[in-house]
Amino acid sequence: MPRPIRVAIVGAGPAGIYAADALLKSEVATEPGVSIDLFERMPAPFGLIRYGVAPDHPRIKGIVTALNQVLDKPQIRLFGNVDYGTDLTLDDLHRFYDAVVFSTGADADRALDIPGIELDGSYGAADFVSWYDGHPDVPRTWPLEAEKVAVLGVGNVALDVARILAKTADELLPTEIPPNVHAGLAANKAVEIHVFGRRGPAQAKFSPMELRELDHSPTIEVIVNPEDIDYDDGSIATRRGNKQADMVASTLENWAIRDIGDRPHKLFLHFFESPVEVLGEDGRVVGLRTERTELDGTGNVKGTGNYQDWDIQSVYRAVGYLSQELPKLPFDTLSGTVPHQAGRVIEGGQHLPSTYVTGWIKRGPVGLIGHTKGDANETVACLIEDFRNDALRAPEAPEQDAIVSFLDGTGVNYTTWPGWKLLDAYERALGEPQDRERVKVVERAEMLRASGVTLPQE
Repeated sequence: MPRPIRVAIVGAGPAGIYAADALLKSEVATEPGVSIDLFERMPAPFGLIRYGVAPDHPRIKGIVTALNQVLDKPQIRLFGNVDYGTDLTLDDLHRFYDAVVFSTGADADRALDIPGIELDGSYGAADFVSWYDGHPDVPRTWPLEAEKVAVLGVGNVALDVARILAKTADELLPTEIPPNVHAGLAANKAVEIHVFGRRGPAQAKFSPMELRELDHSPTIEVIVNPEDIDYDDGSIATRRGNKQADMVASTLENWAIRDIGDRPHKLFLHFFESPVEVLGEDGRVVGLRTERTELDGTGNVKGTGNYQDWDIQSVYRAVGYLSQELPKLPFDTLSGTVPHQAGRVIEGGQHLPSTYVTGWIKRGPVGLIGHTKGDANETVACLIEDFRNDALRAPEAPEQDAIVSFLDGTGVNYTTWPGWKLLDAYERALGEPQDRERVKVVERAEMLRASGVTLPQE
């Protein structure tokens, strides 16, 4: 091939950037070379890290430093504010590229099928996360009238939601949160947060560090009921075979036996309580009903038939994220993933030529951010194998400027990598007078202008 392999990556979050990095480190990066364009529907890159990681997690947001180094490579271009399915189709991408990799992630809430979940005051965690992370496509306000709040789920997202609800707004002020989020949290009336899990401490999906962070706030009193510390043979085996699970269980044990302090906000971690109904009056949440469960010997649980009603005015379900179906691609609605074999998209039992997936759209929203590196390596290995076997579709217009001419012709107000650097500097300048690293810009139009895009009628 007398030119570099042209690869389009749809989604400029960690998964997509890891795929680009894997391509740059592969043997084909030297001969014949690679040319990579990342397409992102948001005006800014970094996906989950910018719009899915809580603002008080600077350690995780620090991953951006490594991702920056990848996007700075001359073989890579960024096209932000470009929506796949609206601004670009699969046929368009195949016209310009030898291969297309989808890494669109998961940003919707998985459903929880219990009565009352549709009541006013019942929310999905993903929607709340998008609000407090300053996503431009969600409302600028959030109702925070409830004094007692339930969070359903025992994963890291549940911890994030509970922690943000329990902290004071001023505790979050040193972070990048936008002014509208700070104002909303300043009006938050929550004083009790109850996190519910249907299984026991050994089955909790918390990361040890995320769990311990709950206890770092001077305003949050974390409370664990000693009766919820229980293990069966299956739970003991889990602890012995999983260091993280053992660390989580040990932390919960220590909290269960300590005296309860006087910090103003109480955060209760409940285990062996399976939500069965959200209670309502006049269309609004007024309570939560749970069934007490017990271990069955294998680490799983069974219901006991004992129910309890909790005085709750708001419910957040954090039972998992779900990817959105992508136009012209097969989709498994149950798992929320694109069917594939080692990253090759499969339709009708056959590999869809030159089409691949990586990240959460490939394997579902599980694991930590770094785990998507393995997905990327596997997918890129298949792409390279297909190139070696002449199995990639030859694009009609592989020239680098062809996609630029196409986007310019459609009138898409796209952003670029140099544009991100302008936006980055702009946000940092907003934070400087307040001794903050940055203040995140929320409005899409303001993001575009700060990125150097001239909008119509301006």
